[in-house]
Amino acid sequence: MSAYRQVRAGAGASIRADIVEVHIFRVLEGAGVEFLQLRRTREPMRGTWHPVLGHCEAGERSAACAIRELREEVGLDVRSAACEGLYALEQVHPFYVAPIDAVVCGPRFAARVTVEFGPRLNDEHDASRWISAGDADHACMWPGQRLACAEIVRELVDPRSLSREALRVALS
Repeated sequence: MSAYRQVRAGAGASIRADIVEVHIFRVLEGAGVEFLQLRRTREPMRGTWHPVLGHCEAGERSAACAIRELREEVGLDVRSAACEGLYALEQVHPFYVAPIDAVVCGPRFAARVTVEFGPRLNDEHDASRWISAGDADHACMWPGQRLACAEIVRELVDPRSLSREALRVALS
């Protein structure tokens, strides 16, 4: 489980909120929403498809971690024309990681990119793919990731959404 840092706070499972997840999505004119997935090269999840994932560094705020991980893992500068917005997702989906006896409930983000955006992968990934929102239930490995895709479509893409601007992360 080398990808998970060991943190131990006492008896029972520890609770961790130092891992962020960032879903990159684009809206295709007349063709719906697509999500970017990355294939991991390292254990424990080598060969599986995921959104951008990362650990917060000491003293780093979650949004700053998401911005850094986007730059490091796919070459996305959130202040560039390729990024149409960074959003904090409201739902947190806790999950248990048995080998480190921890419940992880880290924040989730979404980055909307232009249709032309193409990721520049670092060594943590060896491939990328775009999946349609309709395929997310079968292409996303974990229930929380499927729920995040549904939240993005409902809250960030649907023109009737009341929360889109409230979820936008201010870039200073």
